[in-house]
Amino acid sequence: MDLLITIFGFIILILSVIIHEIAHGSVAYSLGDATAKMEGRLTLNPINHIDPIGTIVLPFFLLILGSPFVVGWAKPVPVNFNNIIDKRWGALKVSLAGPAANFVIAIIFALIIRFVPMLGSELYTIFSIVVVYNLVLAIFNLIPIPPLDGSHILFDLLPQGETLESIKEFLTRYGFIILVFFIFIFPQINWIFSISEKIFFFLSGQPFV
Repeated sequence: MDLLITIFGFIILILSVIIHEIAHGSVAYSLGDATAKMEGRLTLNPINHIDPIGTIVLPFFLLILGSPFVVGWAKPVPVNFNNIIDKRWGALKVSLAGPAANFVIAIIFALIIRFVPMLGSELYTIFSIVVVYNLVLAIFNLIPIPPLDGSHILFDLLPQGETLESIKEFLTRYGFIILVFFIFIFPQINWIFSISEKIFFFLSGQPFV
């Protein structure tokens, strides 16, 4: 049963990160940029989205290690911000779309758990994983470290200038190294899972399994 749950969790994570990227591309498309659509990225076909490290190796490694949280990413959706109609807030909307999609998925499945009490134990477990994984993905992606969405959101909100450009250059260059350190060495990263559990209980009225 544990192996089956691990497999389901892996599948759920892959689908969740794919939907995350589709949300970015869909919002960009709605704002005038068709780059993602032309490159076939507005599809649920996983082959078009898989990043070998972020979609396969990292989440599978975390699952095997029994990590309390599992994160990952799909191949980033291409966006040409020069085509975006909303020059002031367009980039921010595109950046927020991914985490927002994960929050929406989590809310929908949490409400099903709350209002459909006849769910079997296996289905309850799977739905619970859907909720918590999507909450973890949303919160994790809001961390302001490149290449995560939180960094783009932060850069869009802060006043432009030489200082911001220096910060952006530094984080862009070393962001991935900082992120790896953050995931594997900094133990307090568990706060993401703790917050996700609390939100799960608030939305579903049930403890996470």
